[in-house]
Amino acid sequence: MSSPTPPATTVSDVLERARRLGVLGPGPVSEHLDHARRFVKAVADVPEGSTLLDLGSGGGVPGLVLANARPDLRVILLDSLERRVALLAEAIVALGWSDRCEVLLARAEEVGRDQKWRGSSDVVTARSFGPPATVAECAAPLLRVGGRLLVSEPPDQPDRWPADGIAQFGFVDEGPTPEGLRVLLLQDPCPEVFPRRVGLPAKRPLF
Repeated sequence: MSSPTPPATTVSDVLERARRLGVLGPGPVSEHLDHARRFVKAVADVPEGSTLLDLGSGGGVPGLVLANARPDLRVILLDSLERRVALLAEAIVALGWSDRCEVLLARAEEVGRDQKWRGSSDVVTARSFGPPATVAECAAPLLRVGGRLLVSEPPDQPDRWPADGIAQFGFVDEGPTPEGLRVLLLQDPCPEVFPRRVGLPAKRPLF
């Protein structure tokens, strides 16, 4: 059981609590907020009413920051660890966002096989979710055709998104943003064979 959530009126309050409880990565909250704002810039042109799903939401970055910046979007926070999901659910209530945000406790592979969620998102975001092949395989089934995957990229890395590798999931590479995110467009429907069963995208990456 997580401890009761104290009154919280800002995302910073929520992230500070997540850091104290050990569900937010190292470094000051200000750095996490700065990084999440890269995603905010990248969704500036996403139409009102769109659905955004954050893979592996953890302590709430970038999902909560995006929900705060774009109250016109429906935001889904997905994580497979019960403790993190409990904290996120409490945060959504404390912030008064229950009408436009939802928290899911599940593996991404399971959600991608669920017809309620398959092909339902206009944007999928991923920060520290996993290596490229894992991210692509888990994200593609969740996106509608024409939707985009936004991935936080480590600095000074060689190209990690080979065209033939991502094409098997329906993606084409739109390249990096000025803020250091990678943008993949789902050009074709993700084949029904993806995602594979839970754990396989990480254990046996396809590129």
